[in-house]
Amino acid sequence: MRHAVLFGSLLLCLVQTARAENAASPSPALTLQEAVETALTQHPTLRMGQATIDAAQQRVRQQVTGYLPSGGYAYTYTRQERPLSAAVGGAIVGEGIQQRVNTSQTYSFNSTNFTLNQLLFDFGRTLDSIRSAVAAVAASTADLDTTRQEVAFNTRQAYYTALSAQRLLQVAQETVQQNQKHLEEAQARFEVGLAPRFDVTQAQVQLSNAELGLVIARHNVLLSRETLRTAMGILGPFPFTLVDTLERDDRRFDEDALVAQAYANRPELRSLHAQEHGVSEQVSALQKQYLPSISGTAQYNWTGREYPLQQGWAWGVTLTFPLFNDIETMAQVGEAAANLRNLQAQEDNLRLQITLDVRQSVLSLYEAEERIRVSERTLVQAQENLALAEGRYTAGVGNIIELTDAQTSLTSARASNIQALYTYKTALAQVEKAVGQRLE
Repeated sequence: MRHAVLFGSLLLCLVQTARAENAASPSPALTLQEAVETALTQHPTLRMGQATIDAAQQRVRQQVTGYLPSGGYAYTYTRQERPLSAAVGGAIVGEGIQQRVNTSQTYSFNSTNFTLNQLLFDFGRTLDSIRSAVAAVAASTADLDTTRQEVAFNTRQAYYTALSAQRLLQVAQETVQQNQKHLEEAQARFEVGLAPRFDVTQAQVQLSNAELGLVIARHNVLLSRETLRTAMGILGPFPFTLVDTLERDDRRFDEDALVAQAYANRPELRSLHAQEHGVSEQVSALQKQYLPSISGTAQYNWTGREYPLQQGWAWGVTLTFPLFNDIETMAQVGEAAANLRNLQAQEDNLRLQITLDVRQSVLSLYEAEERIRVSERTLVQAQENLALAEGRYTAGVGNIIELTDAQTSLTSARASNIQALYTYKTALAQVEKAVGQRLE
């Protein structure tokens, strides 16, 4: 018995110590800005975009090699058998024609040489190809900026979703507590004969519905945290407490000014401009395929059957003039020109979409502000209505239907207010995404 008491005391001490450690080390707080910074550091889509830029830069280097000399070293060893003609014996055959027979000789042959080639002039065709590749790097860089903005927006949206889920969980918990109180009150009134059995069963149904809502709210909190972790690019545990910033701050914008800022800041437009420049340089390079090119060649070689080999050198200039490929070149130029027109049309369409994004997001923001004001007023009214219903029921002049309806209206009003705040914050993030910059 003594050992059991000692073991129980030790176990109690361990439990109290664990609780003290948990209380001393709460979950670290995570602000919205920290969440966005983490996402911009860890999200894999950004590494994918950076790899695309690196590949584009390597293509620039490939095009630059067109201006650099090229060459190589080659060594060839062959074992050959060659026929030789020889007179045999000097015998006279027939009409005095000397008979000749064919013989062969086997020998080794060595050949080694260094060759150097250098482009001298191609009317700027290689330079145009380099410029086109550089433009592709600029387009990939702008695409990465677009991905950054998308990652930041997704993180903000997921953060606000998690905050709204936390608030809705709190509402669900308070609703369960209030319905539990209503059930206890209805049970007490029923036991003393002041209320019918229907009041008790109605309160029980209301409590069960509230508990079901609590289960759903808890699930939504867990799901929203998983969504936020994914948006931030975190694979490990997520032991963070979110800092609640789900509040309204009135904003007014000049829509025309925002559209102008979007035209200047949106990386999608910069990407299209870079692509148009790259295709334009590509068209220029293809058009210069009609023109000749000049290149130089130098070679030093050693050849012979046996060492020491005989030495020699040669150099020359080659003029290459394209013939019989005008149709192919014309088709290539036509394809590139059509691609350029396609990109120009895409730019016009993107400007229309940017204008719509800006104006639509601003309208959504203003609508959310109105919804917040209305929901706040409705929330105050629902709270007063519930207080009156509770007072009437306690005084015996109200009924359980009136009380449960008032409780349902308050829960709905709280949820509507939280949803309006979430919509406002999300709409503000959408405005910033549409403009392409943060709006302080």
